[in-house]
Amino acid sequence: MSTQQNFNHLNQKLSAAIAVDGNEYLYFGGTAYLGIPQNKDFIDLYIQGIDRYGLNNGTSRGNNVQLGIYDEAEAYIAQKYSAEAGLISSSGYLAAKLVVQHYATFGHLRYAPNSHPAIWLNGDPENRLEFEGWSQKIVNEINSSEAERWVLLSNSMNNLYPEVYDFGFIKEINSNKKIVLIIDDSHGIGILNEGAGALPNVPKLKHVEVVVVASMAKALGLDAGVVLGSKQAIQQLKQSDEFYGASPPAAAGLHAFIKAEEIYLKAYQKLQQNVKKFTELLDDEAAWHYVRGFPVFLCKRHDIEQQLLREKILISSFPYPDRNGEILNRIVLSSWHSEADILKLISALKV
Repeated sequence: MSTQQNFNHLNQKLSAAIAVDGNEYLYFGGTAYLGIPQNKDFIDLYIQGIDRYGLNNGTSRGNNVQLGIYDEAEAYIAQKYSAEAGLISSSGYLAAKLVVQHYATFGHLRYAPNSHPAIWLNGDPENRLEFEGWSQKIVNEINSSEAERWVLLSNSMNNLYPEVYDFGFIKEINSNKKIVLIIDDSHGIGILNEGAGALPNVPKLKHVEVVVVASMAKALGLDAGVVLGSKQAIQQLKQSDEFYGASPPAAAGLHAFIKAEEIYLKAYQKLQQNVKKFTELLDDEAAWHYVRGFPVFLCKRHDIEQQLLREKILISSFPYPDRNGEILNRIVLSSWHSEADILKLISALKV
C-alpha cells in the first residue's frame, strides 16, 4: 500500500487511529494540531450552541436581523489575539479573498515566497526566493522607488518545511512609504507565541497597516475564518460585498469557541508535552527539520513513509510544490496523541 493512494472506506475514530478496511493505523498527519475536532469537552460546548442557535445561519451579515453572537465573537477574538478589531467569515479562504480584493488597488503588490493560494490575486506569483533574501530585496526595492504605496503579502510561516518568518524587516522601510502587510496566519494562530499567533511579534509602525487573515479550521477546530486588524481596516472590510453578502459560520461553533479558553489552554499544553517528548527521543536529529514548539517534523529520509506504513503508522507524505515535485514526508503531532502513541512512533522509527 502506498501513502500516495486514496484510502477507501477510511474512518477516523475518536483517537489518533484511522481504520482502513478493517486495519487500524496510527495517524500523524493533518492540521488539527490541538485535537479540537475530537475534544469531547469542546463537542459538548458545540452541542450547547446547537441547542441554542440551531445547525447553521443562512442569512447574510447584511440582514436587518442579526444574532448577537457574531459581534460578541469578533470582539472576543480581537482581544484574544491582540488586535483592535476582528471580522469572522465562513472560511479562511473567504477571509483572505475579501482582504486581498479590498487592498488589490492600494499599491504595488509583492508576494513573499511560498505564499498560500488563498492570498494570490491572479495566479501563482512564482516567487522562489528564501524569505530572508526576499525581505531584504523588498526593503531595497521600496526604499529606492518613487512609488509610495505598497501591499506585501505573506504567510506567517512555512508549515511544510517548517520555518517561522520574522517581519522585523518592515522597520527598515522608509517611514514616508505607506505599506499594507497582509499575513496569512492559518498555521500559526493558536500555536505560535504560546498560542497568541503571529500578530504580537509584528512591529507596530504608523506607516504600516498590518492585516492578519487565518483559517480557524486548523488549530482552532472551527469551520470559519478570521481577519484581525485596526478598527478602521475592519470597518472598511465589513463594507465589502464579499462580507456583506456572505452567510456567516455556524453560531454554535462560535458559542463553543468563546467558552473554550480553558480547553484550548489544556490542549496547547498537551501538544507541547508531545512535541517535547518526541524531540527528546529522536535519535538522528540531522535527519529532521523542525521549529521549536511547532508540531511538524520534516524527515529528510526519502523512504520513511514506507517504513512507518509497514508498522501501521500513517504520516503526511505528498509531492511539493506540485505533483511532480519531491515528496515531503512530515510527522504532525496533535494534542490527541497519547504518550503511548509517541513511544510507538519512536519505536517504529528505529526499526
